[in-house]
Amino acid sequence: MTHQKPVIPDQTIANWQRIVNLIAKLADVPASLVMRTDAPHHSVFVSNHGQDHPYQVGLRFTLNEKLYCYGVLNEGELLVEDATCDPDWSDNDDMEHGMRFYAGFPLHWPDGAVFGTICVLDTRRNTAALQFYEGLREFSRVIEADLKLLTEIEQRTQLEAELQATLDQLEARVSARTSELEEANTALRVLLSNIEQSREDYGAQILRQIKGLVIPNVAKLRGRVEADAAARAYLEMIEDNLKSITSSMSGQLTSVLEGLTPSEQDIAQMIIRGQTTKDIARTLSREPSTIEYHRNNIRKKLGLRKSGRNLRSALRSIQ
Repeated sequence: MTHQKPVIPDQTIANWQRIVNLIAKLADVPASLVMRTDAPHHSVFVSNHGQDHPYQVGLRFTLNEKLYCYGVLNEGELLVEDATCDPDWSDNDDMEHGMRFYAGFPLHWPDGAVFGTICVLDTRRNTAALQFYEGLREFSRVIEADLKLLTEIEQRTQLEAELQATLDQLEARVSARTSELEEANTALRVLLSNIEQSREDYGAQILRQIKGLVIPNVAKLRGRVEADAAARAYLEMIEDNLKSITSSMSGQLTSVLEGLTPSEQDIAQMIIRGQTTKDIARTLSREPSTIEYHRNNIRKKLGLRKSGRNLRSALRSIQ
């Protein structure tokens, strides 16, 4: 954050003008001033109205040991009741205007940096001004309070500006990130579309190969196993399964068959084809009781026990 001091606004200067006017009246002095220091220069920043004195706003001095305000800045405060009787100040620069009485306090920014001074001057030893010395100190604190307030306002303004800049940067980053995500989503949709198309193309290629290379050979094999009932049954199951694959067999039936044992899968497919328990037993060279046992297991796995539904109908409904 910058350390540049805030500009003193016109409203604050107007308030300080009322303060120096009031000080001049209460202390009964011709000159009541707020001085501003910009080393090596020291200039009149606010000067009281309605009095005949040489300290007009903008009048600038060079800080030196012969300047009352130099003593204030070095000592922390300064009270000279009569410079003509004070060897340290008898030849000070303001004696050119006969200003032998002086009272002043330093003014600081909140960080301790020098702003300037607040002071009163008179051509005589001023008893009222002496009595008002502590009052002048309090007015110096009022002005320093204004400097603190102005600094806080300036810092808050800078913080708000920095916060707004940060928010603008974040919004820009969010906007850029949103654009990146939109582009990524578009690319992902294209990729998924390409994957789906590739899968469909691959499936179509498999189907063409099954129809062109496998099914014709299975048909030729049928004539060679005509006399073998078991072989014929298995061949018919192979044909039915190939037909199911080439006709995009329901994934539901595939899932059901995956939950059965190999023997149960064979029996389930024979049941679908309409074979009875005796036919299946003969084909598989098993006892009918064994086939019944497997049928009951299939019904159990399909949740058909005590349902009264026909097993073949249930299997065909999910084919």
